[in-house]
Amino acid sequence: MSDARWGDLRERDRDDERPRVYDERDRDDHDPRDCLMRDLDLPRGEERELVVDRNRVHELNGEDSRTLAAVGAFRVVPEHELDIHDDTLDHLRDEGLVETIDLGGDDRGVVLTKDGRDVLDSHTLDREDKAPQAYCAGVSRSREIDHDSNLYATYRQEEARLRDEHGGLDIRRVILEQDLKREYQEFLQEPNRNRSDSDGRPNRDEEEIRDWAREHDLPYFDGQVHFPDYRIEYEIDGRERHEDVELFTPHYRGAHAVSRAKTGFRIYVVGSRGGGGRSAPQPRVMEEFL
Repeated sequence: MSDARWGDLRERDRDDERPRVYDERDRDDHDPRDCLMRDLDLPRGEERELVVDRNRVHELNGEDSRTLAAVGAFRVVPEHELDIHDDTLDHLRDEGLVETIDLGGDDRGVVLTKDGRDVLDSHTLDREDKAPQAYCAGVSRSREIDHDSNLYATYRQEEARLRDEHGGLDIRRVILEQDLKREYQEFLQEPNRNRSDSDGRPNRDEEEIRDWAREHDLPYFDGQVHFPDYRIEYEIDGRERHEDVELFTPHYRGAHAVSRAKTGFRIYVVGSRGGGGRSAPQPRVMEEFL
């Protein structure tokens, strides 16, 4: 198991013995969305340029491109987390590339439309050595919108923390849980491929599954592979590393919380909504749940 998976348990606030809360807005003019569009051939400047997607033409600038990439990478992002002007969001909506959804209270979330995802997919550069950033449209799990809408806030903190700890950091992509699970399902079903006598049930034995989990640096215990909410893949001095992040929401209780804490993922906790609205996710160490 890599050291990065366990997070930096040594770095804690002196006041409450909890990990430091990182906020990229306290840093320089670095934009955490930039690495989410590293494989995109889209405008990056201030002036809007014509972008052709099949038989449609859009006008986009760098702020538009970064916003589309961030929303597509995390599926749903609260408007206030994007730190963008209303005219950017209005423009993307008018272009038919994003839409907003209700997150409860005064919060609204931004998601890509199918056209928005098509623009990103059609302008993603092919790289033979590395898989590019994947992008999502719409909401796939309506019952988990509140949970998923907090993921980008944890990414902002993780991206800032990693850059503070590693000056030569190169973040390559973010992989959501559903994409990691999709790869796992493909592994399970591979023996059934092109077999007319297959009943569709996977027939991998436990040792094969353990080996797959080990190869992908994912924990295997209690008879199953455990997946983070998302994984950040990055390089430092040419060495490939990753950070796995898990978000706990108020319904995480008892044995379920303990089981998730045992994974070694870097944990964030978001509190219940109160009179003040959304509570920002805060980093925690796993010992609090064991």
